Amino acid sequence: MNDAPAPFAPTPSALAAIIDHTLLRPDATAEAVRQLCDEAVAFRFHAVCVNPLWVAAARRVLAAAPVAVCAVVAFPFGATPAANKAAEAARAVADGAAEIDMVIAIGALKSGDHDAVRADIAAVRRAVPAALLKVIIETALLTEAEKIAACRLAVAAGADFVKTSTGYGGGGATIADIALMRRIVGPKLGVKASGGIRDTATANAMIAAGANRIGASASLVLVGAAKASADSD
Repeated sequence: MNDAPAPFAPTPSALAAIIDHTLLRPDATAEAVRQLCDEAVAFRFHAVCVNPLWVAAARRVLAAAPVAVCAVVAFPFGATPAANKAAEAARAVADGAAEIDMVIAIGALKSGDHDAVRADIAAVRRAVPAALLKVIIETALLTEAEKIAACRLAVAAGADFVKTSTGYGGGGATIADIALMRRIVGPKLGVKASGGIRDTATANAMIAAGANRIGASASLVLVGAAKASADSD
């Protein structure tokens, strides 16, 4: 008899409801963004996540839909002055974004300049007080101590979420990083797993480890596989 616990598996609709359906390729076209939005409506994803150029277009497509628009800021390197990040975030919100995923000043963090990192996040927070603010810490480039510091600085600066990765930093989300981030930020902040999540089992493992948002470009695969699994039970 096998007494091992069953793998964690949210329902397909519950999984879809925490997915940010993502298209951040530099060669994304207007038609691809429209398709992204149509898929988000059809599958009932939480949000679409796009580059700032496409926020207004996405908002027009989603005008009557219960799908949020999320914009990335200082993507993918975070190597932008705080005032520029704040202005970019404010423009994205003016164009229709309800959520902002900003990249931290990674170089400042690795230089040990925690005051600069905190001020960077706080500048964006002040610029978009009504938006949900996620802080991308780019875990693949950080030591464990730097990951802990980044999470604490995001909390101190008023962020709503910490997020693992851009997908452009040489690595994506890991179970260990999600567990660490959840432990540091506690139960009140969100944790978004993003980068390299291409199958339902990985998404479910991230959620079990503490993620309450998933960023993925393979969203249709994740939910389709979850539905197939549920239908076979």
